[in-house]
Order: sequence, then C-alpha cells, then structure tokens
Amino acid sequence: MTVPATDQRERLRRRSKLLVWATIVWNGLEGIVAIAAGAVAGSAALIGFGLDSTVEVSAAVVALWYLAGDDDERGRRASRLIAVSFFALATYVSFDALRDLGAGADPDTSIAGIVITALSALVMPWLASAKRRAGQALGSKALVAESAETALCAYLSIAVLAGLVLDAVLGWGWADPVAALGVAALAVREGREAWRHGLEDCC
Repeated sequence: MTVPATDQRERLRRRSKLLVWATIVWNGLEGIVAIAAGAVAGSAALIGFGLDSTVEVSAAVVALWYLAGDDDERGRRASRLIAVSFFALATYVSFDALRDLGAGADPDTSIAGIVITALSALVMPWLASAKRRAGQALGSKALVAESAETALCAYLSIAVLAGLVLDAVLGWGWADPVAALGVAALAVREGREAWRHGLEDCC
C-alpha cells in the first residue's frame, strides 16, 4: 500500500476518524435497539446481534486509539486487539447459534428487529467500504482490519435479518443460527488475518 504525502495523509486521517466515530454512534444505537427487541421477542439471535455491536464499538475505539498516534508499533498492537475482538465475536456467535439449534428455539416475530437489521445491512457495507478505502490509502493494515470487522457486522446483519424473516414467514427457527455459524467461521478467518498483520513489520 502506498503511503500518501503529509497533507493528504492528514486529510485521510481526519476522514478516517469521522468514519470511525460514525461507526461508534451507529453501533451504539443499533446495540440498544437490538438487545431491547431481542429481550421482548425472546430472540437470542437479536440479543447476540446487539452484543456484537458492542464488539464493533470496541474495535472502533481501538481504531481511534491507533489514529491518535499512527505509528508502526501502535498499528501492530491495534491489529492484534482487533483480531482478539474477531475471535471473541466468533466464540459468542458460535455458542449462541449452537445453543439455539440444540434448544429448537422459536422466538416471536420482531418487527423492530427486522427493521434494525435491515437498516444495518444497508449502512454497514457503506461504512466498511469507505473505511477500507481510507485505510488502504493511508497504508494502514490496522484500519483495513477494522473495516473488515465492520463488513462482518454487515454479513451478520444480513444473516440475522434472513433468519428473522424466514422464521416469521415460514416458521424456520433454525435458519438464523445456521447462518450465524457461517458468519462465525468468517470471523475466525478475518481474525487470523488481522493477527498476522499485527505480527508484520509494517502496520
């Protein structure tokens, strides 16, 4: 990745900070709505989705910490911290999905849950793409790793949305946890990639 000139780099850093703050605000609201809707509907998937938002917020905070210094060692540490958040997310989502499959969970239909996951499926891909471009322009593997976590949130949104809709329309309570297991596998892959970046010489 090519490192830009100083003035351009500073503009990219400011843009990256705005995008990361947008991620924090959106995921904070998303988490509150999803957890509340999940509690009302008895949906472990929605509650898990809301808790995932807290993981997203933590990764974004790490990205802000990195942008405050923007040096190689800080970048490597940020990549490793983001990797750990991927692994934590994969562990929780897998546990939650397997528990739902084993229990044959069949939550109530949640209109609020469908709306918030649909909105997330629209917002998060745009944020992920914008942060990835900014990270690549800065030559920052830490920011690219954080953008991958945002992209993962988009995939999880789509999976949870599909599960909620299929359960509401067809009564397929198993659809959501099966899709969530696929997301967990993707989280492990992205976590390994972020950890590898954290061990390299350049951030």
